[in-house]
Amino acid sequence: MTDPRDPGHGRLTIVIVSYNACTDLATCLSSLTTHPPAIDHDIVVVDNASSDGSVAAARGFAGVTVIPLERNAGFAAANNVGIRASAGDLILLLNSDTSVPPGAIDALVARLRAVGEAAAAGPRLTDSRDEPELSFGRMISPYREYRQKHRSREWIARETRREQFVDWVSGACLLVWRRDAEAAGLLDERFFLYTEDVDFCASIRKLGRKVLFTPVATITHLRGRSRASRPEASRQLYRRSHLAFYEKHHPRWAPVLKLYLRAKGEL
Repeated sequence: MTDPRDPGHGRLTIVIVSYNACTDLATCLSSLTTHPPAIDHDIVVVDNASSDGSVAAARGFAGVTVIPLERNAGFAAANNVGIRASAGDLILLLNSDTSVPPGAIDALVARLRAVGEAAAAGPRLTDSRDEPELSFGRMISPYREYRQKHRSREWIARETRREQFVDWVSGACLLVWRRDAEAAGLLDERFFLYTEDVDFCASIRKLGRKVLFTPVATITHLRGRSRASRPEASRQLYRRSHLAFYEKHHPRWAPVLKLYLRAKGEL
């Protein structure tokens, strides 16, 4: 029987979750359809009950499957809907606020296929000014969160130039073998927004598989654009997911975090 992780085999499904990001979504889909990946692929847009015309915009692109949800189910749950509704041997989770240069996805796919130990891979992410984003890291803990927030631009620029195995890569652009994603249980839907990518990668690593960061591909990521219209709601959702992450992975620290957030009026 052919292994779907064989370098010569596999179809790619690109899953894009949309929430009130019509303009960015159109830019993302245009980048994918104007210069499509060479690999056999399909694109699935899962819309979280947007009210800005995102569904109509996505349906304007030929060959794109659109799944409109009746409510905002959150990032993890919506991605799972897209994964379950598709059949690609490879799955690319891609944010609606990204733009993909020609050849980038094929380069990322080729690198994941070449590294047999890896179940998932993430590319180099940059903003509109080509400044690199810290889109990977060690498993979240209080100490590591503090260190990550205080990384210098020079350190980020240096680290994002080298390929390395990491604990997690950003869900803004995360390529994974379906077989590994399903073995990991897909994304944990208790995380409505934020930290779902770190948790998902942790589940993959528990299977004995690895997560790869590679700069062979660069994707433009316009961070936070889909959340800009509701900053307070987004902040609250972030804090809830943050706390849920600690309750799952660092239960001894969860009460401390809860007290801290309540003292700051953020919970």
